[in-house]
Amino acid sequence: MNNQIDASIPVLTEVIKPEELVASTASTNDAKGESNTQDPDQQAAVADAPLAWPGKQEEDWLLLEQTLRENVLRQVLTRIDFVLEHRVRDNLADVLQIAVASLASEIRSGLHKTLEEVITRAVSQEISKVKSGK
Repeated sequence: MNNQIDASIPVLTEVIKPEELVASTASTNDAKGESNTQDPDQQAAVADAPLAWPGKQEEDWLLLEQTLRENVLRQVLTRIDFVLEHRVRDNLADVLQIAVASLASEIRSGLHKTLEEVITRAVSQEISKVKSGK
């Protein structure tokens, strides 16, 4: 892999001023043998115009924009899936813990009531047997 950076390719954090763009376009035209016959008013209008990369067509920009949107959307969606899963897992763990505690309390109280009834019935039956056996 080539680690050298082409100085003519701007990096993402580099700010390109309109004057630099006009100058680079003029130098590119001079290198191609094309002459720059614009008068100073036309050059000022070009300098004030929105930035545009030389040689790129509108369709290329639309394709680039669509590709960037799709890539960003794909990255956001994968991140959203991770964050959503994490939050659901945390909230579900809390809900399950509360539900288990509540269920355990209900089971304990039901078991206590059932045991009390079974023991009361067993004692009553034993007392009845003892009374009838006399």
